[in-house]
Amino acid sequence: MPVEQAAVLDALKVVKDPDLHRDIVSLGFIKHLEIDGGRVAFTIELTTPACPVKDQLRDQARVAVMQLPGVSAVDVQMTARVREAVGGDSTRSTIPGVKNIIAVGAGKGGVGKTTVAVNIAIALARCGAKVGIIDADIYGPNVPIMLGMKGQLTTDGQKIVPAEKYGLQVISMAFLTADEAPIIWRGPMLHGALQQFFREVRWVDLDYLVIDLPPGTGDVVLSLSQTVPVAGAIVVTTPQQVSLADSRRAVAMYKKLNIPPLGIVENMSYYVCSNCRHEADIFGHGGGERMAAELNVPFLGRVPIYQPIREGGDAGVPLMISEPDSPAAQAFMAAAERAAAQVSIASYNRPATIPLTIVR
Repeated sequence: MPVEQAAVLDALKVVKDPDLHRDIVSLGFIKHLEIDGGRVAFTIELTTPACPVKDQLRDQARVAVMQLPGVSAVDVQMTARVREAVGGDSTRSTIPGVKNIIAVGAGKGGVGKTTVAVNIAIALARCGAKVGIIDADIYGPNVPIMLGMKGQLTTDGQKIVPAEKYGLQVISMAFLTADEAPIIWRGPMLHGALQQFFREVRWVDLDYLVIDLPPGTGDVVLSLSQTVPVAGAIVVTTPQQVSLADSRRAVAMYKKLNIPPLGIVENMSYYVCSNCRHEADIFGHGGGERMAAELNVPFLGRVPIYQPIREGGDAGVPLMISEPDSPAAQAFMAAAERAAAQVSIASYNRPATIPLTIVR
């Protein structure tokens, strides 16, 4: 009994994306469907290589097609094509070579925001995405320290060429100043520096550009919202009330600036004794998750206090590189996957562009 293409597609409609709540056929995920006798082969093209359920979708698709009469073998290939979540408008134009901008911020300093930004960026790159990172914490540019980078930026004659490390394209003010030179700038100078980072850098085919923002609700975030379309923001907090109060203000700020919060990461969530494995909630328990529920914002996960995170940041070898299989690194990976999922959801909820008709 010959296997029909229509029957294969109909069988695949039982497989649904858990985030988009639609089947993979109507979403257009099925590509390169080929039938050779009883052998069926096709590709599932996801919206992000950081999809946490890609193995589940592949297995469900294989089982669904194998149940068809006449099918003897099913070959499923997985790939991904990241879509833009936010388009340009009359005031903010997209950055050439960049699909999605993800801001990483915090209501206050000292919560490990840069550590989270760097490890999430590397996690996305390890999934197969093309990722860049801008160190927009102009007064305290620490991304190069955490990546173990020194030196100066170069140009190709027209634009600045970003430095590269661990699969990331990297730009930081630290590359443009002496190690201990303070940066004493007013708001307009900060805005100009950000414009240069966005418009005068040769970004190459990035799926995600991660922006490590300074803490608080100051000029840099305002300039970001006015300059480029941002897919969303990750807010980093710790569990104690002092941090949560400031994180609430940060979430409110992003919403007011029309930057959707992608979710909340609770850093330094708990400490596990390396000897007895006892867990201690040094800064309290569950504050970030409760706040996320109250604010109706996704909770991206908890990252524990783990000594190699600090050691890796100081040595320029982030945990996602030094111990990618550790529980703490897996927490960073889960946060990256959940953030990427939120970007994918936004890309499908993006309003369709209505062509402008010009009457002459």
